[in-house]
Amino acid sequence: MATKIEHFKKQVAMDCKGRFAENEQLHQYTTWRVGGPARYFYRPKGVEDLATFMALIPEEVSITWLGLGSNVLIRDGGIDGVVIAHQGCLREFTQLDDTTVRAEAGLACAQVARFAARLNLQGAEFLAGVPGTIGGALNLNAGCFGSETWNFVVAAEMMNRQGEIKLRQAKDFDYQYRYVKRPENEWFVAGHFQLTAGVKEVSLDKIRELLDRRANSQPTGKPTGGSVFRNPPGNFSAKLIEQCGLKGFSMGGAEISTKHANFIISSSETKAQDIERLMEHVGEQVNAKFGIKLVPEVHIIGDSE
Repeated sequence: MATKIEHFKKQVAMDCKGRFAENEQLHQYTTWRVGGPARYFYRPKGVEDLATFMALIPEEVSITWLGLGSNVLIRDGGIDGVVIAHQGCLREFTQLDDTTVRAEAGLACAQVARFAARLNLQGAEFLAGVPGTIGGALNLNAGCFGSETWNFVVAAEMMNRQGEIKLRQAKDFDYQYRYVKRPENEWFVAGHFQLTAGVKEVSLDKIRELLDRRANSQPTGKPTGGSVFRNPPGNFSAKLIEQCGLKGFSMGGAEISTKHANFIISSSETKAQDIERLMEHVGEQVNAKFGIKLVPEVHIIGDSE
């Protein structure tokens, strides 16, 4: 294994154009600002460079893709594998036909909302309220304000461990509320979205309205991971948490927002274990009071210290 890793690192230095690092601290890449190190870290220069890098990774090494770092909790022990961060890259946006657009995985959802509006296309405005990348939105079926990502997806470009890209149709995926089953060892490179003809000014006004609603109801501007729990059928996680008297409740350096109970705020002293323990406490309290088991919307990954 040691020989394979040394060969891998040598080939990356020779063949790849992105930034490769070992033991990279991941807290700087998450919106909670917590998380341990990545054994290996890579930020590609683009899709072709990413394909080259993927093909070099030994089969025994795990791969984790990371977008803007929202809706993910990386444990304090970090990730013993390769973390590929597409913050600041994989950001191409193109119009494929009159009403279809292609957005790469590294684009912020809010950017895509605005890009589509400026093309006089409507339907993507809700993406302005999703605090993540298109890759994350595709992976999670992210949504807000009554719309979900996969309501508009017609196809997705996937990359496998060999660096090969496959175009898969929406019907090839099983997607539900905050859940998407993708083929094993394939990751989202880009999404193709079917929108409808609209008016730029109308869509931009709607985006501003949605952002105002978000700012008034959520703790924007503070370090959070986005919505912590999925909404149970016919109910709202925030309402259940609030009814348990947990608004403002803290554990370690993590605190439940007083503005929106389904958000946890971190501080400079917070560790990932504080957030995870608080999530567990919230789940126990809601289940004890209402008999409802909350399902995390946040993906918890990595090793404990």
